Amino acid sequence: MEKRLPLLIVEDDPALAKQLKWSLSDYECVLAGDQGQAIAQMRRHAPAVVTLDLGLPPSPDTPEVGLAVLRELLTLAPDTKVVVLTGQNDRPNALKAIASGAYDFLTKPVEPEALALTLERAYRLYELQQENRRLAESQPANALAHLITGDPEMCRLARMTEKVAATDASVMLLGESGTGKELFARALHESSHRRGRFVAINCAAIPETLLEAELFGYERGAFTGATRQTPGKIEMAHKGTLFLDEIGDLPLTLQPKLLRFLQERSFERLGARESIEVDVRVVCATHRDPKAQIAGGQFREDLYYRLAEIVLSIPPLRSRVGDATLLSHFFVRKFAAANKRGSMSLSSAAIEAIEAHSWPGNVRELENAIKRAVIMADRDQIQQSDLGLDAAGGEVAVLNLQAIRERAEREAIVRALGRVNGNISKAAELLGVSRPTLYDLMRRAGLRSPASDEAESA
Repeated sequence: MEKRLPLLIVEDDPALAKQLKWSLSDYECVLAGDQGQAIAQMRRHAPAVVTLDLGLPPSPDTPEVGLAVLRELLTLAPDTKVVVLTGQNDRPNALKAIASGAYDFLTKPVEPEALALTLERAYRLYELQQENRRLAESQPANALAHLITGDPEMCRLARMTEKVAATDASVMLLGESGTGKELFARALHESSHRRGRFVAINCAAIPETLLEAELFGYERGAFTGATRQTPGKIEMAHKGTLFLDEIGDLPLTLQPKLLRFLQERSFERLGARESIEVDVRVVCATHRDPKAQIAGGQFREDLYYRLAEIVLSIPPLRSRVGDATLLSHFFVRKFAAANKRGSMSLSSAAIEAIEAHSWPGNVRELENAIKRAVIMADRDQIQQSDLGLDAAGGEVAVLNLQAIRERAEREAIVRALGRVNGNISKAAELLGVSRPTLYDLMRRAGLRSPASDEAESA
């Protein structure tokens, strides 16, 4: 026997609820008479489709409770299709429900055939969306598909990464700590043709005496404590990608050995005599300035050019306009879900403080600040004090397009007049407008006509 699809009926009139259940016998109907029951049944059965009466207790004559239930249902399961049932003269509230995310609405008394057809279409749409999601998840993922940015430079870097990933060129990633260098390194690997491992080693985190063994491996008896043959990171990355993080901290004594490996694509384990050939793509990263290190004798120039066939410079968060708030909203959702805090948001003061902060620790600092705020906040709205940031000082950035345009026009006029020593005719020509238009713009901007132009007009 085919299993019936679950259908949640939210209706406070018991007689009408039973009638709906009887007419929809093809479904496994679950009944709820108020807000609490509706949410409980939704959590328990997770139906794909819900019918919802907007007039629910304790205020059955108004739609507020029904609309609140609708929002809560869609928060719990955004893909759920909610069919709203309304009275004959309740079309405005039905349209409010559609604007809040309802799938469709029907007026009471509901014709069984119309309701059955609406529910059938809703279930079909739900199944199509789920199938599309399954197909999308089965496709090879773009490694930078989840990069959260609106910054043109970051978007350009993402496109460059996709192009470079298809090659075997060595890549050097430059950027301050916390900007996401490893994210780009992994994207280069995951978007490439390589099917080996992504093997990372932090050159600054391992003592110099151990780093060579970590990179190249060693034979049994190579040194005190070497009780067995151990492959190094280079060998483990065969057919894959070797990520050398903080390459600027690589000791000078190891740099010639790494250079030789890059030239010959072979190496010897410590204590061994036989060379091992590997197929490895090398990606490295540093927060230092390699050219300054070369000038200071801390980094070999020939090694730099071997490692930096392609250089990608990742900008700091403070120079990525709008990204701090974009990332903040993402981290709030992420950590609220992880810590079961429900729906949380950022207050306007918190957003202004985030925009005003310079974020010297970049994305890593921002992520930690949001995580701490989500855990420690007393309310569902995160305040500026929860972030541990100072209140935004100075003028808040103007986002009104008209105000921005007027300010830009005023600045352009002042510059043009200054460049031509106040000559209106020349200023109008420079700005690409007529003299009358320039006079009108100056009047609106509160700028006085220069004395030199009055002399010109005389």
